[in-house]
This record gives sequence, structure tokens and C-alpha cells, in this order.
Amino acid sequence: MNKIRLATQEDAGFIRDIYSPYVLNTPVSFETEVPSIGEIRNRIRDTLIKFPWLVFETNNSVVGYSYAGPHRSRCAYSWSVESTVYVHPEFQGKGIGTLLYRTLFELIKSQGVVNIYAGIVLPNNPSVKLHERVGFTSIGVFKDIGYKLDRWWDVGWWQLQLQKPIHPDALAEPVKIFEILEPRIP
Repeated sequence: MNKIRLATQEDAGFIRDIYSPYVLNTPVSFETEVPSIGEIRNRIRDTLIKFPWLVFETNNSVVGYSYAGPHRSRCAYSWSVESTVYVHPEFQGKGIGTLLYRTLFELIKSQGVVNIYAGIVLPNNPSVKLHERVGFTSIGVFKDIGYKLDRWWDVGWWQLQLQKPIHPDALAEPVKIFEILEPRIP
């Protein structure tokens, strides 16, 4: 049975297993050390204070995840988020990333988010194709911004506008994820 649901801290081991190869063997993540399960639990907890962190579960195993977080900390950026999606290599190419992203976008649009940004280490054609398939457009490249695996890497930036910005008089800061969803029972 396949389903997309909100992540829980109990998913941290699965998430770490998915994320670890990206940290250790690729420039996809600029982290150089795999975070502990405790750190991933903290990241899930902290994200869910305001934004969704979703997992794709099949046969009682998490095989992909996606989440949104603040784009920047300044108040004027409150209506913009950054997003990410990771899928276990054995499950890539099956549409899981697209399903996770589309579900994530519906939720954060309901929260009042206007723009989503995604940074992609280049080259990374599969990620570029996924982001463009779900509506992102390229807006620029930071050249030689990160050094990992004995070389410098560029990061391309993509943007997706979920909805038109509204007049400031009618503007409300995005609501927290559990203000639009039923709180989950621990």
C-alpha cells in the first residue's frame, strides 16, 4: 500500500537511510557528515512547527520525503519557502518525487505561501527535470558556491509561484500547517 503522510520523528531512521548516500557520495547535499537520527528527529520536529514534512510510504517503509522551510529569516520573506525532495535510489523514476511535491505544494498553498524556491547542485539533470515538470522555472546560477568531493560546484535556483501576491492590506502571514490540518495524535 502506498501513501503520502506527514512525517513523524519515528521516520528519522528511514529518512537518514535515504539521505546518507547523497551526503557521502554526491554533491547533491552540501552537508559533509551524515546527521544523526537524533538530529533528523529535531529537523522533523522543527519543520512541523510551521510547514509540512511529508513521507512516501510503501509496504511500511519510507522511500521518499519532501518538506518546505523558510526561504530566509527576515519577516518580509514570510510568504516564500524553500523545498526539497529526496527519493531512495531504488524507487527513483516511478513518479514518487512528483507526487510528494504536488502534495506538498497543495498544502503550502493552503497555508498562504506565494513562492517556492529550490536550489539544485549542477549538473543534476534528473532534479532539474523533476522541478521543471512540476512547474519551476530557472532564475539563476550561483557559480562555484560550494566545495565538496574535491571540486567546486554551481547551484542553480528555480522558482515556482503558487499564487499571485495580494495587496498588503489583505495580507496575512502564512498559517501553521496544523492550523489547516487536524493535529495528529501521537
